Amino acid sequence: MASTETGERTRTIAWEDPMAGARAAREMSGLEYLRAIQRGGIPAPPIALTLDFLLDEVEEGRVVFSLHPGEHHYNPIGLVHGGVAATLLDSAMGSAVHTTLPPGVGYTTVEMKVSLLRPITLDTGPVRATGTLLHAGSRTALAEGRLTDAAGRLLAHATSTCLILRPAK
Repeated sequence: MASTETGERTRTIAWEDPMAGARAAREMSGLEYLRAIQRGGIPAPPIALTLDFLLDEVEEGRVVFSLHPGEHHYNPIGLVHGGVAATLLDSAMGSAVHTTLPPGVGYTTVEMKVSLLRPITLDTGPVRATGTLLHAGSRTALAEGRLTDAAGRLLAHATSTCLILRPAK
């Protein structure tokens, strides 16, 4: 982020074609795909670059993303916008579901509930969103998300229902 003499800040974001990654996803299990993103073999999706979050941990049924709050995340009253927390949690929960899916099978969030428990600011420091699969059925999956600060304090909690998208037969 650059600052001008007037105090105006700027931020430039560059990303690669997201459809290339989407095509690769069809050929890999969800776990393989997310691990490929984590190690840089597949570019991160544009949303991760836009909001500036990282994929830190990937295992079957559990994923962790991290974010360092920045001014570009702020709402008009000087706090990180609740939508940033919700997006981070949605990403973690959906990815936890994705880790259990075979090649060619996708998912989409159909319902999400988020409880924001503490404000997030620059002073909060880095935050971690942990998504954990709670139940996987043949058509839907349920996941939980927890957003915590470096001291482990709970900042937000979420649950998500995802629809499993299988190819037409």
